Amino acid sequence: MHLTLHLTDRCNLACRYCYARHGTAEMSFETAMTAIAECTADDPNPGIIFFGGEPLLQADLIFRIIDACERAAPQRYHYKVTTNGTLLTPDFLARAAAVRLHIAVSCDGTPEVHDRHRTTESGEGSSAQVVPNLRAVLARQPSAPVMMTVNPDTAAELPDSVRFLRAQGASYLISSVNFQADWPDRAWRQLKKAYKTLGDWYLDAYRKEEKFYFAAFDKRIASRIWPGRGTSCQLGRRQISVAPDGTYYPCVQFVGHADYALGRAGQGLDAARRTCIYDRNEAAKPDCAGCALLGRCNNACGCLNYSTTGSLDKVPGFYCEHERFLIPFVDKLAAKLYAERNALFIQRHYNPAFPIVSILEDMSG
Repeated sequence: MHLTLHLTDRCNLACRYCYARHGTAEMSFETAMTAIAECTADDPNPGIIFFGGEPLLQADLIFRIIDACERAAPQRYHYKVTTNGTLLTPDFLARAAAVRLHIAVSCDGTPEVHDRHRTTESGEGSSAQVVPNLRAVLARQPSAPVMMTVNPDTAAELPDSVRFLRAQGASYLISSVNFQADWPDRAWRQLKKAYKTLGDWYLDAYRKEEKFYFAAFDKRIASRIWPGRGTSCQLGRRQISVAPDGTYYPCVQFVGHADYALGRAGQGLDAARRTCIYDRNEAAKPDCAGCALLGRCNNACGCLNYSTTGSLDKVPGFYCEHERFLIPFVDKLAAKLYAERNALFIQRHYNPAFPIVSILEDMSG
């Protein structure tokens, strides 16, 4: 179970593709601790994710919550914060290291790409703040995820952005396509060309034994080697999002949508409603019947479906087109590396202990 605490609706940026509602609501310490107690009672090792808005606007609250959790149950929880990177300071990084708080930073790539969408309210780019802070995070946490959003007007520059972030020290890249945007044919052709360019980079990096994770490729390769793994979002079961006022929702995209509320801190989770939403999301999607990629495609991602089509049951058309291209493409990359008996590739994808071993290596080296 991952419990996402939306500590604030406030944000110091005005990213042009952001789905979050920005306001003035703040979560109280009491609401956070009540939600943690109610939602993680039966989980021996739950994760707590600090989210926003921009969660570092509530930095003191983050550490107050962690301190309380550790006093109550030392080492039981693991902690993560997802930040836009502008407010990271040496003091925050030192405190984060002391309490095992893992940091994920949103950075779309090169300064030119990043500043196209991730701007302040006055329209100024944020890369001048984010990039140095990202390097500081990676110096302390080499496996810190870097969250990239790929938009139609940045698709052609995706390879440059990946190379740029690798040069900053990033080894864990999660690129997410903005499926809520309108993707004209030209932008889709540019994205396919970018994937092909990155395919050559991916092969070359493995052959040079460069340790990295590129989610756009590695996640889909894993779906072939380990069928069914990660293709169900288990909406409302694997994670719960808590709005600043304490209302429970099945995932981050649903916060503020009353039709998907699952209860409230202090009143508990509505088990029947939680099961109902989960079952509806897991039901077969009519548009997916007979698809050769069924079981590998993440068509049951309730967040994706709801945010793009307004329904849990309908998968966005561009997502289908994207997966029909990308999955066969990365399968070919995997087949090449397997045929070469590439040791790093086989370790990553066939050794279940690899993620743990990899993190331990990063921490020691």
